[in-house]
Amino acid sequence: MPAASPPTRTAGVLHVVATPIGNLGDLSPRAQQVLRDVAAVCAEDTRHTRQLFAQAGIDTPLVALHEHNEDAMAQRLVERLQAGDSLALVSDAGTPLVSDPGFRLVRAARAAGIRVSPVPGPSAPVAALSVAGLPSDRFAFEGFLPAKAAARRERLAALAGEPRTLVFFESSHRIGEMLADAEQAFGDGRCAVVARELTKLFETVLDGTLAALRERVEADPDQRRGEFVVLVEGAGDDDDGARLAEGRRVYALLAAHLPPSTAARLAAEITGAPRKALYGG
Repeated sequence: MPAASPPTRTAGVLHVVATPIGNLGDLSPRAQQVLRDVAAVCAEDTRHTRQLFAQAGIDTPLVALHEHNEDAMAQRLVERLQAGDSLALVSDAGTPLVSDPGFRLVRAARAAGIRVSPVPGPSAPVAALSVAGLPSDRFAFEGFLPAKAAARRERLAALAGEPRTLVFFESSHRIGEMLADAEQAFGDGRCAVVARELTKLFETVLDGTLAALRERVEADPDQRRGEFVVLVEGAGDDDDGARLAEGRRVYALLAAHLPPSTAARLAAEITGAPRKALYGG
């Protein structure tokens, strides 16, 4: 009689697990159970995740998965999943893949027929939207703007006519510059919100015009510390506001190749926006 074939092992599951953005009490019971049950947890920064695990009493092995090694690691992790290991994916804070690594692993797992299951929870953009008092039925998440000033201003100018609420991440050492550039791109009267250190001890949510928020942040060093979500109201439906937003967008594109006065004149002719509002020269 031929020997029986060994049973085929069922492929594992890749769990994408949201973790707290500040308050450790936001780690859900389901998330804790999944993180305990899997064979290993793929973490952006294992040192950071190890601190979270210590607080929650979790001792699951950690595997480093970050932007520098994700390409190399994705196939190895898929092989583990195919062999039957279930894994979890976490970022340093919040929901993975939202301005964090993990996209390549998820794509590779799905391409291999592996089940990918979300364990939802905290998300800084959604948390900020929920308390901002800005329209939230339609919004555009832009993540981090470019670090270099010229590229940042060009990106903001391109968004000046966007009708949806805009959501950005920003760092403490660029928040002042970002607000100043947003004021220039969108106009000083555009409504906005600066949400800082959400769910943490020194959480603040400031609202007002971009000009008022810039002044507030510039005047108070405490408002330049921590992690930020910045929300900007979308361009209005009024003709003047939409025309000015489009004029600023076109001006920024032209000014990269033409003298400012020429770029402003052409942008005004193209869009009907007032030239002086585009360029003060």
